[in-house]
Amino acid sequence: MSSKEVKVKKLTRDDFRKYGNFVNLTEVSTKDFFSPGKPPIEFFPDLTTLNVNGEIVGISLCRVHPRELKINLVEHHNYTEEGILPLDGDVLMHVGHPTRDSNPPEKIEVFEVPKLTFVQLKRGTWHHAIFSKDNKVVNCLILLAERTYHNDCEVEKIEEIIINTD
Repeated sequence: MSSKEVKVKKLTRDDFRKYGNFVNLTEVSTKDFFSPGKPPIEFFPDLTTLNVNGEIVGISLCRVHPRELKINLVEHHNYTEEGILPLDGDVLMHVGHPTRDSNPPEKIEVFEVPKLTFVQLKRGTWHHAIFSKDNKVVNCLILLAERTYHNDCEVEKIEEIIINTD
């Protein structure tokens, strides 16, 4: 029996293009990518896409910097679920009962999500940018239908809620 050998190559766009695409999330910055937000919440939508049986999933990054633990915005998506994966730190996620209308929920709950825990939000679940649990920047991978932020995102202001971590 003979064995073959293959040499490991550095991942470059030119060499990998024939197989697909990639984005190194540690290198994402406003210098090279569009972000509609600024710290403490940087959002980089649709850095690349993934075709899943004809449906296009946008691969996005939400980078949250430490900020006051105050909730005053919620959003929801009527036609798509959302996946959130904190990569390098624990986060606090606020959510409200799913609806299909633009009336924000009366009750908000906050959950501690450990890093590397994938969270799936049902369609219509009210939420907004997560909070860093510890006093550090946290990068979160966001999976949504491509361009959801333009065609299926309702954002509402709510009466301010303070997050109590005790």
